[in-house]
Amino acid sequence: MRKWTSLSVALVCMLMLVLAGCGAGGSNGESGANGGGASGTPSESPSAEAPASGLDKIKSRDKLIVGVKYDTKLFGLKNPTTGEVEGFDVDIAKALAKHILGDETKVELVEVTSKTRIQMLDNGDIDMIVATMTITEERKNQVEFSDVYFKAGQSLLVKKGSPIKGLEDVKKGTKVLAVKGSTSVNNIKEKAPDATVLEFDNYQDAFSALKAGQGDTLTTDNAILYGMAAQDSNYEVVGEPFTDEPYGIAVKKGDTTLAAAVNEGLKAMKEDGSYNKIYEQWIGEPPAE
Repeated sequence: MRKWTSLSVALVCMLMLVLAGCGAGGSNGESGANGGGASGTPSESPSAEAPASGLDKIKSRDKLIVGVKYDTKLFGLKNPTTGEVEGFDVDIAKALAKHILGDETKVELVEVTSKTRIQMLDNGDIDMIVATMTITEERKNQVEFSDVYFKAGQSLLVKKGSPIKGLEDVKKGTKVLAVKGSTSVNNIKEKAPDATVLEFDNYQDAFSALKAGQGDTLTTDNAILYGMAAQDSNYEVVGEPFTDEPYGIAVKKGDTTLAAAVNEGLKAMKEDGSYNKIYEQWIGEPPAE
């Protein structure tokens, strides 16, 4: 009786192994037939869609969001009376909205500073930067630049009567005020390595510090300094520009489609005369040829 019982158990185990093997074969066969097994044709994954250009997003939203300065007279300054932001960069932004969307009022202006503008662009808070941004090789690794839309040069702003008449007078013991994140900081450290450089968050803070006697001179692009001098006639721009500062409009790195649209807009402005009109309105003279 024990012998038969052992034999029955053995037969049942063998039968279970056979059935399991058949089931496994069926599973493999089914998987292969449908493209998942090694012997079948691999299934095709859905094709990934190319990321939408910023231009597509702007058109879909029907609004252009632009980062501009709020503290830079002549380029982007908030009028305390009207609450409106005004300046050369602002009008360029409006003209680009007209080129892209057909209406210059379809633009939203967002405040940026030299320190925050690239991060805000990367975060998607803005579509582009139109904010006195100098084109540099380092920044080309971070953003996609348009063609040059304004040419400036770094200079010095001092109180009238100051012994500082140019870069050669910026020596050891001279306190130079500049703005964080601007090319001006590195330039002045290179051109006047013995001077002490104090950095501020924005141009108004730096100018207020100069007027409060916290520094001997303020340095940045001459176009910006002329705006400060226009605010307070006790101050003047001195010396010759000691750098070239070509301004570009920045969009997200790799977005060549939107950069091309910006270049088309700039070209159209120059061809129809609107660029010269904006330039003369804010800078007070026609652009150099």
